[in-house]
Amino acid sequence: MADADGATGAPRAAEASGTATGVSGAHTSGTEDRRVSTLELFFDLVFVFTLTQLTVLLTHDLSFAQAGRVLLIFVVLFWMYGAYAYLTNQVPPETNARRLPLVLGMSGFLTCALAIPGVFKDDGVAFGLGYLLVTVVHSALYALIHGRYVLSFALPNVAAALCVTAAGTVGGRATEAWWLAAIVIQTVTPGISGRITGRYTDTSEPVTSRVGALDPAHFVERHGLLLIVAFGESVIAIGVGSGDLRLDLGLFGGVVLALALATALWWTYFIRDEAAAEAALRRVTGITRFRTTMRAYFYCFVPMLLGVAVLAAGVKKSIGHLPDQLPTAPAVALAGGVALFLAGNVAFRASLRIAPLGYRAVATAAALATALLGVQVDALAELFALVLVLVAMLLAEARWGECADAEAAAAAVG
Repeated sequence: MADADGATGAPRAAEASGTATGVSGAHTSGTEDRRVSTLELFFDLVFVFTLTQLTVLLTHDLSFAQAGRVLLIFVVLFWMYGAYAYLTNQVPPETNARRLPLVLGMSGFLTCALAIPGVFKDDGVAFGLGYLLVTVVHSALYALIHGRYVLSFALPNVAAALCVTAAGTVGGRATEAWWLAAIVIQTVTPGISGRITGRYTDTSEPVTSRVGALDPAHFVERHGLLLIVAFGESVIAIGVGSGDLRLDLGLFGGVVLALALATALWWTYFIRDEAAAEAALRRVTGITRFRTTMRAYFYCFVPMLLGVAVLAAGVKKSIGHLPDQLPTAPAVALAGGVALFLAGNVAFRASLRIAPLGYRAVATAAALATALLGVQVDALAELFALVLVLVAMLLAEARWGECADAEAAAAAVG
């Protein structure tokens, strides 16, 4: 099978060396885990700008209609981000022939991000063309390992991009209909690819099974880095929301609580879930691994990342009004962002069979209920309650883990 420079058979010496040292080399032997390269991290920084732009949209209009539009945009964008995560996992950007097209794909995402504020107005076509560029570059790079079989998912992806472009040429409900059509096409794409009539002559595996032969360590790390960059954007929202306000004791307390809230969400995922997710992916292979990653790192990650964006919008709107009762929209954004993240995380854990689930399910409902404090008391009370909910959840889970370890040790002795 040909690589980026046309070589076949054994990997190049440089690639083997990269794998041996654990630095962005091709994962060929299955015995060494490849790390996320700096170019991939650079790519993620560009992509997260789209999330920042969506936060700006929400900040300007905290309504359910705007939230629905943000959902449409993000689902379409995150689909192709996930496609690039699979791509660079299996086609590492370790030669110039691979790096330069990846930078071109980054420019497509940047175009999309710049067009987001006017995507449902005058910049819809610009967004669609940027997205089409993202899609074409992805298909071209993936053809390096899938050959003509890349068409099984490239053609549906291009069709979705054309739907988004078409949405920019119309207005009203027709625009949203074209966006929904793009999402429907993306949803059925894995099934189309999995049932492709063409098969690999050497392995008799469908495309989706071959895509499932990914490196779990790299894949999990890539999405973890994306999440940590998104958390960084939520911290920036604290500074933006503070604006030119005088840093008095009240503002300092609110800033500390907002940072504690972001830290607690970080703790929720990174202290245990990341390692447990990698272990879960190692227990499955082929098409099962592909389906598991789709559930966990697309369908479940969408609400997690959107939760961070919604929370950031809520922080921007409320951090400058800490001693005041909040309007309903900012209060719901604060509580809803945390609840949305936790709900996605519960689904994430369920898809990977990571226990426990109950504490996080209860915390989801409790977090949503704190919106009442923001409306009836003040923003500071709501922030404090949200931090308290997350800390209580984490302490309960830590206690559960200690008990589970003790029971396992007792069973081993017995």
